[in-house]
Amino acid sequence: MQKFKNYINGDFVNSKTGKSFTSIDPSNEKEFAEISLAEEFEVNTAVEAAYNAFHGEWSKILPSKRAQYLRAIGDQLKHNAELLGTIETKDTGKLFKETKFQANYIAEYYYYYAGLVDKIEGATLPIDKEDMQVFTTRVPVGVIAAIIPWNSQMFLTAVKLAPALAMGNTIVIKASEIAPTPLLEFAKIIDKAGLPKGVVNILTGYADTCSKLLTSHPKINKIAFTGGVHTAKHIVKNSAENLSRVSLELGGKAPNIVFEDANIDSCLEANLRGGFFNQGENCTAVTRLIVHESIIDEFTEKYLKKISKIKQGMPDDMKTEIGALISKNHFDKVQNYVEEGIKDGGELLCGGKSCPNLDGYFFEPTVIRIRNTENILFRDEVFGPVVSLIPFKEQEEAIFLANKTDYGLAGGIWTNNINRALKVAKNIDAGYLWVNTYGGIIPETPYGGFKQSGTGKELGEEGLEEYLRTKNISIFMGDSIPKWYGDN
Repeated sequence: MQKFKNYINGDFVNSKTGKSFTSIDPSNEKEFAEISLAEEFEVNTAVEAAYNAFHGEWSKILPSKRAQYLRAIGDQLKHNAELLGTIETKDTGKLFKETKFQANYIAEYYYYYAGLVDKIEGATLPIDKEDMQVFTTRVPVGVIAAIIPWNSQMFLTAVKLAPALAMGNTIVIKASEIAPTPLLEFAKIIDKAGLPKGVVNILTGYADTCSKLLTSHPKINKIAFTGGVHTAKHIVKNSAENLSRVSLELGGKAPNIVFEDANIDSCLEANLRGGFFNQGENCTAVTRLIVHESIIDEFTEKYLKKISKIKQGMPDDMKTEIGALISKNHFDKVQNYVEEGIKDGGELLCGGKSCPNLDGYFFEPTVIRIRNTENILFRDEVFGPVVSLIPFKEQEEAIFLANKTDYGLAGGIWTNNINRALKVAKNIDAGYLWVNTYGGIIPETPYGGFKQSGTGKELGEEGLEEYLRTKNISIFMGDSIPKWYGDN
């Protein structure tokens, strides 16, 4: 069994208590790794290390040197992509061809932010006073706490770590206790990249004995969280202890609106990926396919035919197209959603059960046609390979259906009418939209949702704002300060 330690102040360490827990391979239900459990001592030590690094060596490093470190992380990711992919596949059930590709591709995020480290500018302000000169400068926030979920770890780490380091912050990353080994292996990449001790710290533990302590720690200046709405609300409460800045990337219930003039074949291909990539365990998954009634029968027939050909199997097989869900608990949750959706009037068109002839937590690609917005599958984020199919008549109805949700992360529009595409995009209440394609988040584009899907942006130049503060400097250039208190 593989063993993983926490990474604190440049060292790989076991917990002071000696406690550990095991991680299970969801494709065969076997234990494969033992992980050291971080608790209060480890949290305090990691935050103190990050605090000292921020106020010590790291604050004196020139932007060009920070860029070198970011490029080194990117290079190490590419060099170790196969190893990282293997471990992430083993711990999460994601396909190896996806995890290996992602580890390679995520290097581009670090390269992108390496190119921005010396592009941040202040401003000279036009003050209506002859004897004053005022300007602003941009400074790092300080010590960051980043909370990373299990479903897409290299990506969700990069969108926080790369801009944080680029702007001169230090960081404590908390990996999910569910499948933490990819991030703990990533700690070795950080170590090989040669960053000063304490700049990046990576640990894992449970909510009450690790996450709560980290997000309420008095030396944490900002919290960057990706995960569920329920947990996010606890984090916001914890942040009040220190009034830390908070950014949240939460769940989604992405609509894809398919108009009657859409290129159906192209649309089908993208929506197979949109609905079933990573077993549907991602926040931007297409969970609500809203299709014009004039083409829904043709669309459904072709869609189901393509789904029937999806190969589900062991995640390490390069021919496999959909792998296993993360855990038994999550498998049962997805199964329950399907059953409740059918009880609410949904019509099961395919899937809806475990994949035969496979051990582990394999759930078949599932499509359910629903006819009302009260169906649980219309409202709730399933986080599995379950797609709801919904008909519409008019454009305004499609927009209404798309927006009738507490979420607003992502969505898609399929039409060859550019005027329609722009009008619908303008009226969909979501932060990241695609037109005539779906999926793929590139470093240059600001990513983040509206409503219950979170606050703040990641990626792009806008993503840097989360890790910067503005400092104003006013210079008096007169001969003497005007008197205020009499003749003294």
